[in-house]
Amino acid sequence: MNRQVVLVTWSRSHEEGSAMTETMAAPPFPMQRQCPFHPPQEIGELRDSAAPIARMTFPSGDEGWLLTRHADIRFVLNDPRFTVRNRRFLFTKLQQEPQPVRRGMLLSMDAPEHPAYRKLLTREFTVRRMQHLRPRIQQIVDEHLDAMSAKGGVVDLVEELALPVPSLVICELLGVPYADRDHFQAVTVDLLRLDTPPERRKAAVDEFDRYLGVLVRTKRLDPGEDLLSDLIARADAGEELIDDEVLVSFAFLLLVAGHETTANMIGLSTAVLLENPDQLELLKNKPELADKAVEELLRYLTIIHLGLQRSALEDVEIDGHLIKAGEIVALHVSGANFDPALLEDAERLDITRQPVPHLTFGFGPHQCLGQQLARMELRVVFSTLFERFPTLALAAPLAEIPFRSDMAIYGVHKLPVRW
Repeated sequence: MNRQVVLVTWSRSHEEGSAMTETMAAPPFPMQRQCPFHPPQEIGELRDSAAPIARMTFPSGDEGWLLTRHADIRFVLNDPRFTVRNRRFLFTKLQQEPQPVRRGMLLSMDAPEHPAYRKLLTREFTVRRMQHLRPRIQQIVDEHLDAMSAKGGVVDLVEELALPVPSLVICELLGVPYADRDHFQAVTVDLLRLDTPPERRKAAVDEFDRYLGVLVRTKRLDPGEDLLSDLIARADAGEELIDDEVLVSFAFLLLVAGHETTANMIGLSTAVLLENPDQLELLKNKPELADKAVEELLRYLTIIHLGLQRSALEDVEIDGHLIKAGEIVALHVSGANFDPALLEDAERLDITRQPVPHLTFGFGPHQCLGQQLARMELRVVFSTLFERFPTLALAAPLAEIPFRSDMAIYGVHKLPVRW
């Protein structure tokens, strides 16, 4: 671990009692993965040592707290004394000017506004509704695997399957023209890259707002059978919380999260299964393991690359550590999913194990709204991909695969495969 020198000074007076002053330089936040499928080694060392709650210096230059234990992170995610309204993003040096909280942008809203707006979308993402989508998801997967088979040779699984499947699913669900995918995917890259300059990030947000604003106006004139048209109809019928600003915020969040997260889970999961042939053989021979396999992959491959963050609204004590009002807290979800308190052998991939309460979808009031859709897409993909391509293999050494260490959402930029 890269550790900074700790300077400690104290003075004692037998006549006047004892006084100690301590100056400690917080070490830098660990970002380098030694294994592309595991969190950085230093995260595990902190979590399993006497310092699971530790002061850190983050890439933004801010000092704050890093939490690495499963129980501590669940506590913070469910505690209203912590806000999602952070002044700065901890994990990049390049900072955009703080923006006003957007109505309907659930990721940056606290109670009481957050539950009121979230409730408007909850009924659209129930388990029952996602089950109704399964035949169409299966059709989309089959069509893309047919196209992949026709190409033959070496193909990029991200380009042929991992990215287009969730993109088409969320486009159809929302009512976004799939023909526009190249445009909104390019804008999404600018939003998620850790090294995007602030002016370019703002331009990406403005472009998304412009595009979605036009789409909302178009849907109002020519509605379809999709979620966005349904929300517009509810707004026109007098649903007082919904207006064009909220519609754009909802569409923004669902479109970006709906294709980026699942796409990267598909690519990363395929890579790790191909690198663990014993687990892959289990999945091929026992397709009934698909549900357990998906939950294990979600735990094992946390795509929230560097973690979540919160800020304390008041002084809060966690396990003897006083987190003061205004201080920032980083929550290393990937480290928490490898916590021995959650699983004794958490660093081992085992698709036969009973699912555990992993934190990949978060916890508490901000738990991922679209998690049932993501699960459905992953089950269909992994129930079909290896049945259609039983000899699928990586077409490049793992060391040559470009992993997304430069992005807020982890995964692979490309995954060359052959069969």
